[in-house]
Amino acid sequence: MKFTLSWLKDHLETDADVHAVAEAMTMAGLEVEHVADPAAALAPFTVARIVSAARHPNADRLQVCQVETVDGMKEIVCGAPNARAGLTTIYAPIGAYVPGLGVTLVEKPVRGVVSNGMLCSASELNLSEESDGIQELPPEIPVGTPVAKLFGAEPVIDFEVTPNRPDWLGVAGIARDLAAAGVGKLKHYDVATVRGGFPSTVSVRLEAPQQCPVFAGRVIWGVKNGPSPAWLQTRLQAIGLRSINRLVDVTNLIAYDRARPLHVYDLNKLVGSEIVVRGGQISAATGEHEHLIALDGKTYTVDPSMSVIADAGGERPIGLGGVMGGESTGCSDETTDVFLESAWFDPIVTAQTGRTLTISSDAQYRFARGVDPASVIPGIELATRLILDLCGGEPSEIVLAGEHPANPTPFAFDPAYVKQLSGMDLETDRIGTILGQLGFLVQAAPAGSDKPWIVTPPSWRRDVEGKADLVEEVARIHGFQHLPNTPLPDQGAPSKGVLSPRQARVRTARRALASLGYAEAVTWSFTKQSIATLFGGGGDKLVLENPIASDLDCMRPSALPNLIQAAARNAARGHGDVALFEIGPIYLGDEPNDQRTVIAGLVSPRAARSWTGAGEDPMFALKADLIAVLDAIGAPVASLQLAQGQNRDWWHPGRSARLQLGPKTIIAEFGAVHPRVLKALDADGPILAFEIVLDAVPEPKSKATKARGNADLPNLMPLTRDFAFVVEEAKAAGDLVRAVQGADKALIAEVRVFDVYRGPGVPEGSKSVALEVAIQPREATLTEVEIEALSARIVAAATKLGAVLRS
Repeated sequence: MKFTLSWLKDHLETDADVHAVAEAMTMAGLEVEHVADPAAALAPFTVARIVSAARHPNADRLQVCQVETVDGMKEIVCGAPNARAGLTTIYAPIGAYVPGLGVTLVEKPVRGVVSNGMLCSASELNLSEESDGIQELPPEIPVGTPVAKLFGAEPVIDFEVTPNRPDWLGVAGIARDLAAAGVGKLKHYDVATVRGGFPSTVSVRLEAPQQCPVFAGRVIWGVKNGPSPAWLQTRLQAIGLRSINRLVDVTNLIAYDRARPLHVYDLNKLVGSEIVVRGGQISAATGEHEHLIALDGKTYTVDPSMSVIADAGGERPIGLGGVMGGESTGCSDETTDVFLESAWFDPIVTAQTGRTLTISSDAQYRFARGVDPASVIPGIELATRLILDLCGGEPSEIVLAGEHPANPTPFAFDPAYVKQLSGMDLETDRIGTILGQLGFLVQAAPAGSDKPWIVTPPSWRRDVEGKADLVEEVARIHGFQHLPNTPLPDQGAPSKGVLSPRQARVRTARRALASLGYAEAVTWSFTKQSIATLFGGGGDKLVLENPIASDLDCMRPSALPNLIQAAARNAARGHGDVALFEIGPIYLGDEPNDQRTVIAGLVSPRAARSWTGAGEDPMFALKADLIAVLDAIGAPVASLQLAQGQNRDWWHPGRSARLQLGPKTIIAEFGAVHPRVLKALDADGPILAFEIVLDAVPEPKSKATKARGNADLPNLMPLTRDFAFVVEEAKAAGDLVRAVQGADKALIAEVRVFDVYRGPGVPEGSKSVALEVAIQPREATLTEVEIEALSARIVAAATKLGAVLRS
C-alpha cells in the first residue's frame, strides 16, 4: 500500500514531515517498508535557459550550447534535436546523479569539447516513460527554479498491511490511526447524498446472498469520459497506478482513499435491464463450465463456488464479483451512460476465487481481507459526486438489493484491564479517548459505578472480538515504548543454565556428529502415508486433514524415510557418497506421550575404487560413529547389550542390530536399510543408518560442579598383554571385551580385538578371538608376580563367559 504525504493531508491536519509520519506509523504498528522522496533525488536539477546553440565542430548531431544556469553561464554539449536558442529546460550540474541513466556526471570532453553539465529530458529524471528530446518548459519560469517544485514531486510512503487491518488499505484509515496517535487532527467529511432525478433503469437480483449479501447501484446518463485531470493523474501515478480514463480513475481513487472498491459498467453494453448476482454455472447439456473474458484480456473458467455478475436475465457473465469486471461491458472514451456498482462480497469466496484463477487485482486484495460493509452506500454516493464533477451527467436513484452483514456486537470492558494486562497505568479518560478516536463506541458506566464499559467496535474493525484486543489498541496508540520495565521475580536459587538437559544433549549430539563428518539435514515432520506404513506408522489418526502437499499427508513415525529421500536426491545430482543426520521428533500416535525425539544418522557408502582394496567395512565405521555419539551424550555405553535378529522389518535382517538396556529399553537400532524399503523410496543401495531414541537414553548423573576434573596423566609407562580365547561362534566379541575389561577396572585401561580366527586348531562352531589388553600402572611399576595375577583374573573373567584360553 502506497500513498503520498499530500494525499494523507487531505484527511489529516498535520505539520509533520514524511519521516515523522513514517516513524509514527511504525510506532503505531504499521510496518513501513520504504519512504521514497523524489524531491531529494531531483534536488540537484534546476531550470536553465539556452542562450545560443552552435553546431559541434567534430559531430553533425551534437550542438555546443551556451546556457544560463543557476551557476552562471555554462558551455554544455547536447545531442537533443530540439535544443535551440531561447529554450527553457532542465540543467544538471557536474556531480549530479541522473536517475534515468543511472550515471553520475563528470567533467570530460565530448568529441573534443568539454561539457560542463547536461540538459535533461523528463524520462532521464524518471518524470515520464519516454521523451523525444530535452524537456521544454514555459519561458516565464525563472532560471534556477528547483525542478522538484515544478513537477510536484513529493514523498511516497510504502508500507505492509497486515491481513487483520483492511481499513489500512485506505488513506482515510491510516489518517484515523495517526490522529489517535497524536500526529495531527483528523478531518471529518460527511459524504453528501446525491439526489437521483429518476428511477434506476437497471434492477438487481441476488441469487447467491451467501456470496454477495448486499449490492447497490445507480445509473448515470450523459457522462463525458476521457483523460483525467492532471491532479488525478498525478495522484495515481505517484503510487504506481496508470491513469486510464476518468470513470476508471474515480473507482481507483476511492479504492485507495477509502478502501472501497467500485466498478463501472457501460450501460449501453448491458443486455437487458437486470443484473443478477449468482454462482458460476455448468452447462446441463455439455457439462462445461462457463467462461468470462475479463478486463485484463484473459479468459477464465468459472465454477459454482465463485461469485458471478451477469446480465441478459442472468445468462451472460459480465464480471467476477469482487475480483474483476468483464471486457464486454468495460468503459471507453465513447461511453456516455454508465451503471455504477458498490457491493460487498464474501472475503472467503473472493480470496478462493483469486487463488483458483491466479488473479490478484486491487479489488480482490481488499475484498479478500474484508471491506467495511457499511461503506456500500457512502461509497456509491462519493463516486457519484466525483463522476458528476469530472464527467457531468444525470444520476438515477440508488437501487439496493439485500442488506449488509450485521455490525460487530458490543461487549463488556473494564478499563482497569489495561493495567492488568499491559502494565500501563492510564487514566480512564485517556483510554476512552483513544478508543473513541479509533472509532469505537464507548458507553461508560455512570460516575461512581463499578460496572464495566460497553464497547462496540466500528463496522471496519471486525478483528476486535474481546477485551484483550482493546488493550492492544490502547497500548499500540499510547505507545509500546511506554510499556513499564518490570524485572522478573526472584526465583531464589541461582539459574542452572539456559538449556534443559535434553536440549544440552541435543546440542552435544549435533556437535559430535558434525565432527564425525556428517552434514545436518532439516526435513519435514511429515511424510507420505504409504511411506509411513513402511516404517511402522501410517495410522489414520496421524493423517493430516489439510496437508501442505499431497506427499506430506502423514506424521512421520521415523526420521529415516526423509533422510533416505534426501540421500537419493543427492545421488541423483551426482553426490552419492553422503553422510547425513537429523535430530527431531517422530510420532507413534496422537497422544502427547506418543511423540519421541530421535537422533538419526545415515551414510551412503560410495567409495572410489582403489588398488588398496575395499578398506574398512562401512558397517563397523557406522557402529563406531553410533557408539561415539552415545558416549558423547552420556549413555551407559559399557552396559549396553547388542541384540541381533530383533530389528523391525525395515532393517536388513542379516545386517542390522540393536543396542538395549535389557529387553524392554531399546536405545538404538542400526544397520543396513532393507532393499525392499529402498526400492519403495526410489533410492539405490546400500544405505546404512542408525536411529537413537533420545527419550530412552538415561540421563547421566549430574556432577557436583561444572568445573573439569584433574587431568589423568599417569607417570608410569603402560604395558600390553595379548590373549586368545576360543568362544562359541554365536558369542559376540563385544561381550568378551566387556568381561575382560571388568577383571580389574583400576589397571586395565583398554581392551581391543585385533584378530578373529576360524580354521585348523579351533573346534567346529567356535572361533578364536585375540585381545590386546592395555595395562596402566598407577602407583608403582608392576612386578612379574602382579602381572601374572592380573592375567589369571582376566582368564577367570573370560572363563565365566564360556571362553577357553587357547593353548
